[in-house]
Amino acid sequence: MIVIREMTIADYDSVIELWRQTESMSLREADSRESIERYLNRNTGLSFVAVNEDEVVGAVLVGTDGRRGYLQHLAVSLPLRGQKIGQALVDKSIKALALIGIHKTHLFVHNDNLNAQGFYEMLGWFPRDEVRMYSFNSSMSCNV
Repeated sequence: MIVIREMTIADYDSVIELWRQTESMSLREADSRESIERYLNRNTGLSFVAVNEDEVVGAVLVGTDGRRGYLQHLAVSLPLRGQKIGQALVDKSIKALALIGIHKTHLFVHNDNLNAQGFYEMLGWFPRDEVRMYSFNSSMSCNV
């Protein structure tokens, strides 16, 4: 039986391994244990894991800037896809954000990740073609 619960830093090793096995998942230095721990502490109660008999089979990282929610790094173990685990993780995240007054959530999907785009569109998400994302890196590392 799949149980969805809040992600803790104790889940990090299992979650990072799941993310590494997920196609089109971009992992950077910002996904280090220390960075994820800061993120979870700053966004308590918003990120979740799906667990099957003590094994993490799904995960989503969710945060807020106080105005908007941000859904990141949704992943479900390949053999368990199609069982609505991803949908349950997204639903749980949206409800957790709504409980703190966040009613609009954004996410980023690689342009060539058509599977993820189709998944989110099936759930009612829509692309925003009128905006362009810009990034600034104050670090000497291009892998931040």
